Amino acid sequence: MEQLLEIQIKRAGYTDEKNAIRDISFSLKEGELAGLIGPNGAGKSTTIKAILGLLPVMDGSVIFCGNKRYAYIPEQPVFYNDLTLWEHLELAASAYNINQVVFQERSSRLLRLFRLDGVRHYLPATFSKGMQQKVMLVIGFLLKADIYIVDEPFMGLDPRAIRDFLILLQQERSRGAGVLMSTHALDTAEKVCNSIILMSEGRLIMKGSLDEIRKTCGLREGSLLDCFNKLLEDSP
Repeated sequence: MEQLLEIQIKRAGYTDEKNAIRDISFSLKEGELAGLIGPNGAGKSTTIKAILGLLPVMDGSVIFCGNKRYAYIPEQPVFYNDLTLWEHLELAASAYNINQVVFQERSSRLLRLFRLDGVRHYLPATFSKGMQQKVMLVIGFLLKADIYIVDEPFMGLDPRAIRDFLILLQQERSRGAGVLMSTHALDTAEKVCNSIILMSEGRLIMKGSLDEIRKTCGLREGSLLDCFNKLLEDSP
């Protein structure tokens, strides 16, 4: 499988005096769904910001192999107050330089998938949290990127939207896209991720498949939560 993204972060943060994250090293391959896992405050979102070049302090390297296109879906939805949902999509299509015919087909399909077709001419700023999150998913998947970087996507989504999102992720992976997904929903991550990156207190504590992590922890039938707790107990 082709390598899409290579991460080597020695240290990164918001000031020179304090490292928010340190010693983070992993890669993302074609068709891979890598779960960036950890409790609140573990450094998951900060790691994503470092990858995207959004931190003022960064010592390390982030390589998008072969100039791969990426789409970022943030944890907190961001909208222009005076633009409708459809106008947001048109703006994204313009930024992505998407052909008008392709844009019409993709946007209509995604709006139907997430049951937003009836509100395409409404203001997302007035939507519920769950609807706003679905809008961000539609915008993110509009590009058909090589790499998807998704931060806590399940927050506010109802079970049907989660199912639709996971089906869409699988379709994108089937054509070769890689996904880096930050979440603290360990039960879901255990089911859908084929590689796991475990973080705690700003550092990487383990990476690999669930079976590899179970073997390291000595928990042959353990859940991801069991393994994570065991690693925390054993860490210095």
